[in-house]
Amino acid sequence: MKTTHVLHLYNRIGFGITPNELNALKRKSKKEIVEDLFSESKQVTPLEIDLSFLNNVSKATLKNKKRKKELMKLNRKKVKELNKIWLNRIFNPKEVLREKMTLFWANHFVCKDNNTLHILKFNNLLRAQALGNFRTFTKLVSKESSMLKYLNNKQNRKNSPNENFARELMELFTLGQGNYTERDIKESARAFTGYNHNFKGDFKLKQRQHDTGEKSFFNEKGNFNGDDIIDIILKQTQCAQFICKKLYAHFVNEQINEDHVNEMVAVFYPNYNIETVIKHVLLSDWFYDANNIGNKIKSPIDLLASIHKIVPFSFEKKKQHLLVQRTLGQTLLNPPNVAGWKEGKGWIDSNTIITRLRLPSILLNNAEINYSEKGDFKSEVVNLKDKKLRKRAYIKTIPKWTVFEKNYQNISNKELLSFIITSTVSENAKNVLNELQNSSKKDFCIQLLSLPEFQLC
Repeated sequence: MKTTHVLHLYNRIGFGITPNELNALKRKSKKEIVEDLFSESKQVTPLEIDLSFLNNVSKATLKNKKRKKELMKLNRKKVKELNKIWLNRIFNPKEVLREKMTLFWANHFVCKDNNTLHILKFNNLLRAQALGNFRTFTKLVSKESSMLKYLNNKQNRKNSPNENFARELMELFTLGQGNYTERDIKESARAFTGYNHNFKGDFKLKQRQHDTGEKSFFNEKGNFNGDDIIDIILKQTQCAQFICKKLYAHFVNEQINEDHVNEMVAVFYPNYNIETVIKHVLLSDWFYDANNIGNKIKSPIDLLASIHKIVPFSFEKKKQHLLVQRTLGQTLLNPPNVAGWKEGKGWIDSNTIITRLRLPSILLNNAEINYSEKGDFKSEVVNLKDKKLRKRAYIKTIPKWTVFEKNYQNISNKELLSFIITSTVSENAKNVLNELQNSSKKDFCIQLLSLPEFQLC
């Protein structure tokens, strides 16, 4: 398998690859490498966090306003802690493909919750089902406590249906806008009535609040529950089409090739096996086409993880990992809305591009940064009000340059360029790099990571 293809593969389904890891794959075929990736991600290692603060919580506790307020504060603190645990997992993944897929599904089945126990369960569900069956996955998501709260399905009762979850289920999770009617929303909402959970976040159906009457949905009639609705939705080839297009845009190219997507649909429908369709993509010839390499703008988390893969680093100060995420526009466990983050060019604006280009120096070379009280970096001060809000700080990290030097000791500066950057490098960038050929590998690396081309994978 060509080196450029291996680099492309690991940039898309992981966060990069080191020279030693690449050398170990030199004699393997594409099929062997891809099969190994799936084999390494067979195991599911859930995230873990200390939840002992919940041990003595009872219904009486929740009725006490002061105690409840303290509990909510603790939960918010713990969710931030969980953010760092997840970020560290992304930085040091054992099941690389599974972790990359978990990130993808977190921006598909978008959810937010300040209850640490519930959002931990939800995040681990994404991880467990990331390469499983989409039908099972969707049904489990519909019963998760965090999702029940986030999309108001806890308020969905027999005599007063709440349509929020039913609408987003079709618009964002399965079919896409315009592929259902308002009547379909109303009828499916009735099927999801009575969905609830206990304190631990386990699903329970409140029978008295569930509508047992006949529903009419996609030209089918019956006493449907939520699982039945999902089964009917998945009968529509549009569902497979919608998911495959989203997978293609994320892992291959935002410019959709209908022929390639139709190939994926033929593999995905009607069994909806996620592993099968992803494997088909990674084994296809078109995944490795030149026009699909180095064309994708890295998400903020991908950008952070790809820097960490090259030069491992850790945040020395508490909460600075959150500051960096907020500044770049993607904070784990804190999506902007139910539609999630807009990918591609949605990651870039006049402020974030400057921040992204300076990020390697900020993380690896103690460069100073400016940011507002909201946690946003400011590339320029527009008015006096902005100037007053502006603050300065250093992001304190511990870069492990010894690990970098060990991994890249047998690679020249010139080779480092083609190893780290897979997109076409501009003439201006080449001229700058030529002048730095004799500089230290550390300085040359920071310059490479600071190029606009490193924003792409």
